[in-house]
Amino acid sequence: MLSTMFNYQYLGPDIVVGFDSYKYSCKDTSPLSNYVMHPFWNQIVKLCPRWVAPNLLTFVGFLCCIAHNAITAVFDPHYQASVLGSGATPIPSWAWVLVSIFLFLAHTLDGIDGKQARRTGTSTPLGELFDHGCDSWSTLFITATFYSVFGRNGDGFSVPEFRMYFILWSVFFVFHIAHWEKYNTGIMYLPWSYDLAMLFGTVLYMSTAFGGFEMWKVKLPGGYSAGPVFEIILYVCCYLISFFMTVKNIVSSYQNKTGKMKPLHECIRPMVSYTVAFVLCMGWVIWSKNNILENQLRLFFYMSGTLYANMSCRLIIAQMSSTRCELLNYLLLPLALAMGVSVFGLLSLSQECWLLFALSALITLAHLHYVICVVRQMCDHLKVDCFRISSGGGPTAEHRSKSK
Repeated sequence: MLSTMFNYQYLGPDIVVGFDSYKYSCKDTSPLSNYVMHPFWNQIVKLCPRWVAPNLLTFVGFLCCIAHNAITAVFDPHYQASVLGSGATPIPSWAWVLVSIFLFLAHTLDGIDGKQARRTGTSTPLGELFDHGCDSWSTLFITATFYSVFGRNGDGFSVPEFRMYFILWSVFFVFHIAHWEKYNTGIMYLPWSYDLAMLFGTVLYMSTAFGGFEMWKVKLPGGYSAGPVFEIILYVCCYLISFFMTVKNIVSSYQNKTGKMKPLHECIRPMVSYTVAFVLCMGWVIWSKNNILENQLRLFFYMSGTLYANMSCRLIIAQMSSTRCELLNYLLLPLALAMGVSVFGLLSLSQECWLLFALSALITLAHLHYVICVVRQMCDHLKVDCFRISSGGGPTAEHRSKSK
């Protein structure tokens, strides 16, 4: 029965065939990545047995990412453990050490999976799809964990819940425009911010383990505190650097005729679902009569991040298969209905919380079904096992030569 349930063919024949001609193309200009991380990963991957499948490394890294967020969720479910005077029990030092280690492991495994694929001759388009698909969901868990260091703004040293929610969508934005850029140029320009953020988080959590969250509760010159300063830095990186460079690269591809040369309405098509989702979620947060964001902060983060992951995966598939990106994700419909009922209905806080929970469950199940079915379909097409290296040598020579 389970086999039948996950046999749905989400990818049409044109999409599947599109993967056959796919060739990985990226540019990584980050000094940190080129001179520090890659040399480190080149040594680490040598410790990995050759029988370990690259996708298994990707998946374990993703589980580490979930684990580092789950630890803070257990000890700090309402983001109050790091708020001075809240009365909440602080997250234990040993837990922060684990958070730091899990994030470091997630980053390291994400860095060596592609190297393991090339080392074992098992590179396929599925590897990149699986890697970036996990990354799209990881944006939620990585960003949400940062907030536990500073907590809610009850003590004046952090940022309010709404601004943190906007930060979360800003991270989604950076990830999304990277793939929007590749959708139009055919080249993945790897952002500098990813490695910086992962290493910063690793150091931040380890520092908090030994110095306590109180070390971040200080006023900096100008009366600013650490939380708002990090917020400003993130906005500069997202909207002044990443977005500017993305637009510049897309425009250059048109000027030099090196990109996909799509008409304007097709060029911006991948941004439609993202924009609609952003507007609906923000509308729900702003107009909720029960202040749903403040009352269910983690759950609202989770619902938004899982919805975004599904939209992102569909964009990744479109840009890898050189097919047309969908205009509107079907999960926007239940989101719009939930938002409408919450804003215009007469729901109590309890009822609105249950509605959010039901929507989150629906989006999670829909996303998992989509991901599992797509992976199974790609494995059947490429004649590979997702988590094992076959004794026959893995994918065909054609797929190996054209993949990451």
